[in-house]
Formats: sequence, C-alpha cells, structure tokens
Amino acid sequence: MDSSATYRFVIADDHPLFRGALKEAVGKLFGTAEVFEAGGFDDLQSLLEREGDMDLVLLDLAMPGVRGFSGLLYLRAQFPGVPVVIVSANEEPGVIRRCMEFGASGFLPKTLGVDVMRGAIRTVLEGGVWTPPDIDLSGGTDAETRDLVGRLSTLTPQQVRVLMMLSEGLLNKQIAYELKVSEATVKAHVSAILQKLGVESRTQAVIAAAKIEAGQWPRPLN
Repeated sequence: MDSSATYRFVIADDHPLFRGALKEAVGKLFGTAEVFEAGGFDDLQSLLEREGDMDLVLLDLAMPGVRGFSGLLYLRAQFPGVPVVIVSANEEPGVIRRCMEFGASGFLPKTLGVDVMRGAIRTVLEGGVWTPPDIDLSGGTDAETRDLVGRLSTLTPQQVRVLMMLSEGLLNKQIAYELKVSEATVKAHVSAILQKLGVESRTQAVIAAAKIEAGQWPRPLN
C-alpha cells in the first residue's frame, strides 16, 4: 500500500462520538487522509454523489434512513466501485456472513480495539477482505436462502429505495413524491421488484422487506 497516497474515507454513523473516535483512528493511520462524515443515509447518498470517488465507506448497519442490509444493498448497486466496510454493534455470525454475501469488503465490530481496526482497514485498502477471526462464519446457507440473497442483489439502486419505502407503508403516490418521479415510474419499479423477488403482491414484497430489516431471511414465498 502506497504510504504517500491520499485516501478519501466516509464514516457513516449516527453517533457523533463514535464517528469522532473512528475519524481519529483513521487519521493516525493515514495522516494525509481526507475523512468525510455522514450522520444519516440521505446525507451519505448526497455526499457520495457530490464528492465523487471514495476509497472506502465505513457504514453502520443501523442509522437513520436505512434498515437491516438495505443500505449495503443500495451502496453496492449505486456505487459498485467503492469498497464498503460494515461497522456494527451486531456481532451475530449470520449477520456478518450475510453482509459479506451482499458484497461488503469487511465487517468491523464496534468493540474492536483501535489497532485491530486500523489493521483491518489497511487489509481492505490493499484489496483484501476482513472479518473477525474469532467468529465462526463457516455455517452453511441453504439453497433457498442463497437464491433469495441472489435475487435481492439484482435490485437496482432505485428499486432498493422503493422496497425500503414500501416497507414503511408508503403509497405509490407518496413514493413518487419522495423520489421526484411519476407514479407510473413507481408502478414499474414495483412490478420489477415483484418479479425479481419471485413474489406476486406488494404484501409479499413487504413481508420480504420486513425479514430484511430484521436480518432474518424467508424462504421464497408461494
């Protein structure tokens, strides 16, 4: 890794104290790094669109504007070239495994010591992946769950956003207003979501979304 390079990081977490601590840790490892902060998912999205290329996003799974794995899904679809490392208080092996299946480059528990966290970030910047070595991630995933993970990964950024809004109970016209698109466009997105998830109704899509938020994965719906 080029020690003279200037890296650009985003720390996305709704806790200012934790953002500050992580910013300090990153700053000491990369003295010339440019570190941006976002306290909510909308802020993160705007920042990435405004600032352009980033070397790494450090993303909290639970922050305003995002639920479960939907934020990771959105970032991997919208900004596929930007590595995303999850930083979370949830250390369940199933959650970590799912994050990696959805394309995360690493998973850092918030309980990690600063030195370990720096080493993990360095590993990712060098092109590797990092997960806690003391957590067993070898548990198998059944074929039906893998199929659903694959289906969710095919959603476009806008489809992920629509699915998130459906889960909040918003109507098509409300979603259209929020996304500044026509209601016909929202209907087209909903139809595509149903097809990709292999479900037949908005209700079934919302059930799948609820499972996403809880970090639990349903079998394909009949």
